[in-house]
Amino acid sequence: MLKLKTLSILESKEALSVLPEGKLLINTINAHSYNTALKDKAFAEALMKGDVLIPDGASIVKACKWLKAKSRPEERITGWDLFVFEMNKLNSKGGKCFFMGSSPKVLNLIKERAAVDYPNIAVETYSPPYKPEFSKEDNRAIIEAINRANPDLLWIGMTAPKQEKWTYTHWHELDIHCHVGTIGAVFDFFAGTYQRAPEWWQEHSLEWLYRLIKEPHRMWRRYIIGNPLFLWNIGKEKMA
Repeated sequence: MLKLKTLSILESKEALSVLPEGKLLINTINAHSYNTALKDKAFAEALMKGDVLIPDGASIVKACKWLKAKSRPEERITGWDLFVFEMNKLNSKGGKCFFMGSSPKVLNLIKERAAVDYPNIAVETYSPPYKPEFSKEDNRAIIEAINRANPDLLWIGMTAPKQEKWTYTHWHELDIHCHVGTIGAVFDFFAGTYQRAPEWWQEHSLEWLYRLIKEPHRMWRRYIIGNPLFLWNIGKEKMA
């Protein structure tokens, strides 16, 4: 069972610069994914057994301190923070980046913006079928596309928990040598198809509220129910 107080979580943005080179699976954890992992064993395993876990939420940072956890992150590290850091690093030396996930429209917008923001990075993409579960043929085609590209950086964007479970399940079939990040909504942020919360909201840990206001019908369950549930689950872990 996933327990926040026993997880190894990256403690600061500066720690991103000392991550080892080579094949590395990087996931994020926030209040919603913590709640989900408590009832989804496959998702919990993907988070616990990945190589790096970053705290994508002030709630995780505060909960780790309250629980006196093994790892006590100093600050929130978002999927966007990871994305910008890794892309800048690769752009400085040149290389190939692969985006797997999302729609052809979003991926085309990503390629257009990357050509401007990261001119030293060659971008390749793959849009998987839009379905709850991939067939063996779907998985084979995705893996072959990634391996054929042999990227220097790989991003997976299919929303949680699907992206984490897929990547962890097929980890040993990916014949690559690079960092792999499961970053979901970052695809849309970078493409410009979804607006991230303004800086003030981010700085005051209110990005979740901005998303709720913008998409109440899609986000109400995650935040109106999920936030109190997170506090309840953390309380249970504290008492245990």
